[in-house]
Amino acid sequence: MKSKESGKVRYAYGVAMALLLGGTTFSLATGQAGAQVAQNDRSVMSAPRPGAPMSFADLVAKLQPAVVNISTKQRVPVKSQQDPFEQFFRQFDPNSQQQPDDNSGGSASNGQQQRTREAGSLGSGFILSPDGYIVTNNHLIAGLTGTGTVDSVTVTLTDGKEYPARIIGRDDTSDLALLKIDGHNLPFVRWGDSTKARVGDWVIAIGDPYGVGSTVTAGIISALHRGLGSGSAYDRYIQTDAAINMGNSGGPMFDLDGNVIGINSALISPTGASVGIGLAIPAELAKPVIDALMKGQRPSRGYLGVGLQPLDDESMAAALGLPKNSGEIVRSVVAGGPGAKGGLAQGDVIVKVNGQPVTSDQTVSYLIANTTAGSRVPLEIVRGGKHATVYVTVGERPTEEQLAKITGSDSGASGTTPNSPAVAQKTLGLSLAPLTPEAARAASLPATAHGVLITAVDPNANAAEQGLQRGDLIVSVNNQPVTAPAQVVALVEAARKAGRTSVLLLIQRGSTNPPAFVGVDISGKQ
Repeated sequence: MKSKESGKVRYAYGVAMALLLGGTTFSLATGQAGAQVAQNDRSVMSAPRPGAPMSFADLVAKLQPAVVNISTKQRVPVKSQQDPFEQFFRQFDPNSQQQPDDNSGGSASNGQQQRTREAGSLGSGFILSPDGYIVTNNHLIAGLTGTGTVDSVTVTLTDGKEYPARIIGRDDTSDLALLKIDGHNLPFVRWGDSTKARVGDWVIAIGDPYGVGSTVTAGIISALHRGLGSGSAYDRYIQTDAAINMGNSGGPMFDLDGNVIGINSALISPTGASVGIGLAIPAELAKPVIDALMKGQRPSRGYLGVGLQPLDDESMAAALGLPKNSGEIVRSVVAGGPGAKGGLAQGDVIVKVNGQPVTSDQTVSYLIANTTAGSRVPLEIVRGGKHATVYVTVGERPTEEQLAKITGSDSGASGTTPNSPAVAQKTLGLSLAPLTPEAARAASLPATAHGVLITAVDPNANAAEQGLQRGDLIVSVNNQPVTAPAQVVALVEAARKAGRTSVLLLIQRGSTNPPAFVGVDISGKQ
């Protein structure tokens, strides 16, 4: 189930979400000229009347042949375990030295071949052209070791025919991949317009859960623009109560006209099995990715070069004097990036992008990713309590590998307890001290860090509830940089006198995490 971490220091967002082995798909109208038509073409289908149909059978009979099973195989290294009796028995077997394993491959550092085992996965996909183009999830065909791709991909149609598939292109960011099988006059389907979907509409999901064979489920659209907290441009799902399980990923979500409006991709579940919260990538987001992969190109996305944090906590919003969920706060700015060149600064709250309001449904990442690189767009921001507009020339989003090098690791937190100097002052239920080189090393903070060190946290204080801990560094208070405990105290008192109910702290934890904003209550109400 989705967990709410309201107000707590978070360096990564997420929920208990099970990725479905198979993938996200998008059908593209790339049919060849001729007599053949798509399985969901209006000329060969009679659309059911609005409302709950008596049966989905006619619809399914036309659509099911275009949905396929996708299976993969690859060899992965096996970590060898030392047999305690190996040395003992080896002395009695002169042929035991350098015996290769039947499942070995590659070379180990000791001169022996490294053992491997065969691994595979099962999922779904669907044919989007009569000559055999198929879309599925990137995670299905990506290597289990985190690099490369699987060794082989096999596509099986509902009539039992199997085809070896080639990987034409893949995209980590959207988790989409394009495959190709050699076939002619294959059944295929076209995509529909997911922007016209409404909560309550009937939908049909077709896929191959758990590899049991082609399976059809039906339900309604439970929610639109469902976000799971990642903040990415693709964190924008169609939610359905149609049963979605492991292996359904890649199967299409159809409307009652037989159009593909979503790509069954994930589920929210405490057990990993369907509990009626299935998620599909909207067709509107997948189309540009598939268009690019079909042309042999890398998908183009806009890029700001800033780290963002949603204004989804009451304390944070109150500290800034803004309504909850009314924008996103800039927690870091990449030096030399488009945002930095346009004048964005840490602590700015972006409330509009090119005139479009920033909300939990419409994030900055989504709006910028769907902006053409090179475009000059206005960003409405709140800085120091005042509204302003900056103009930014949107850049081209780097690859995931390049982004990792730019931003560094975004996971983990140092649990180091520093040997800090004597506590100088207390406020917010926090004991504070100046940052010294010795304390910075003990707290695993970078040598260039500046701020005020937290040396103790009152477990009953709101700061503890928000996740602050000993060894955290307060970089700023209400976007005012601080280097001495007295500055923190003064800024907190100034906020109280101004009638604020909370203050906004910028917190640095360790050297591998980006700074994060957290709102701390100062009203005294618990």
